[in-house]
Amino acid sequence: MVMDVHLRELRYFVMVAEELHFTRAAERLYVSQPALSKQVRALERQLGVELFRRDRHGVALTEAGTALLPHARRVLADWAQGAAAVESARAAQRSTLVVGMSTSPVRGGLLPAIRSRFTAARPEAVIRLRQVNWEDPTAGLADGGADVAFVWLPLPGQDRYDWTVIAEEPVLVALPDTHPLAGRAEVDFADLLDEPFLALPESTGPLRDYWLALDARGGRPPRIGAEIASTEETYEALTAGLGVCLVAAGNVPLLSLGGVTARPVRGVTPSRYVLAWRREDGRRPLVRAYAEACRRVTGRA
Repeated sequence: MVMDVHLRELRYFVMVAEELHFTRAAERLYVSQPALSKQVRALERQLGVELFRRDRHGVALTEAGTALLPHARRVLADWAQGAAAVESARAAQRSTLVVGMSTSPVRGGLLPAIRSRFTAARPEAVIRLRQVNWEDPTAGLADGGADVAFVWLPLPGQDRYDWTVIAEEPVLVALPDTHPLAGRAEVDFADLLDEPFLALPESTGPLRDYWLALDARGGRPPRIGAEIASTEETYEALTAGLGVCLVAAGNVPLLSLGGVTARPVRGVTPSRYVLAWRREDGRRPLVRAYAEACRRVTGRA
């Protein structure tokens, strides 16, 4: 069977398979629901089989749809890696350094200071910032979309990376102003064991475990109040009373928008914020120059 299946059709199919709801899938894809349905129907016609059962009870994958799903995901992932490889090659040709981050490092003008020192050393280079949501704890390093990245430790697959430490910061707990613990000057982590926690996506692996402070729980599993994947989602979940969360001292200003209090926590290990890069890229001139600029700005040279 020979056919031309477009990446867009596979992307639409995967999104519907994940949501099992055409309207929600359309919203995530920023397309209209009729347009999404039309593309899925076109894919089904090309394959000669129904991929979804649609009835008054909702949407479900058929046996054929279930069989296709892992292959569709693999094709999309392979294409993303290929596109990232091409972008990396183009960046090298243009002397461009892609800097990934999930949250802007607002610590005392750190980013402009590093840029200034880096461009003084490498005036021919261009810096491009790549913003990534919290579902990717490597901020683009894992998929090749970033050359260096501001990230938190621990990282999934940590032995693939090298880094220089930006800051080691104490950890605070962020909670609604109305929370009973908000009036304390300091909080023992033991007093938080029964609280619902806001958790990073499961894709963040050991980083999710760190911010849930699993090593301080004595084997007691955490209660998850909600999953969050951005600063905005965290603030909304806090003010809605869905849970509390641990936050590094340097990130507290990002959540201090009214209705949220942050208090120091005893009994948890300090956080480590780093500039990281893939180990095999450690000899690349632009990567080395940016890391050196980072060390000098932070006083760790």
